Amino acid sequence: MIVIGIGANLPHAEYGPPRRTCGAALEMLQTRGVRIKQRATWYKTAPVVANPDQQGEQPWYINGAAQIKTDLDAFALLSMLLDVETAFGRLRSIADAPRTLDLDIITFKGQILDRDGLNIPHPRMQERAFVLYPLHDLAPDWVHPIRGSTITEMIHALPTDQSFDSLEDSGGLYGTEWPGTENSR
Repeated sequence: MIVIGIGANLPHAEYGPPRRTCGAALEMLQTRGVRIKQRATWYKTAPVVANPDQQGEQPWYINGAAQIKTDLDAFALLSMLLDVETAFGRLRSIADAPRTLDLDIITFKGQILDRDGLNIPHPRMQERAFVLYPLHDLAPDWVHPIRGSTITEMIHALPTDQSFDSLEDSGGLYGTEWPGTENSR
């Protein structure tokens, strides 16, 4: 199973508000040969930042996840995700900065990798509701390959200060406001 996380908290000049932008990004991945098999509920989540004094300084995120199918290996997939982020105006400046798009590999076929800028499973997932809840939507029986913890155990161990709300689907592509193109419908 391959799961990517997707999120944004800044509007994009062309694609619009964050969830609409996330829909457009999933469509772009699809045009590049990544098959979206299933997607999680969309969540509105408070920013998680290293300095708690900065938490209120940026807008809340829209976060979700998608189970995908691809013939790419994990490194090629990461390269593609970074290319798509760049195409959507993502600037990598400082840690925890607001962003127009964030794409991460959460899990990749049970592999454990920590080299060349790629960490799988996602290294801080056990600390982040915005990763765990969407992953739980897709794979409620998933077990962390390093920790041995179930997704449910990790959710119960989350810090209690992380705020989030699940969102109702919109009528666009992948439950977003993005209308998609004729080829994606």
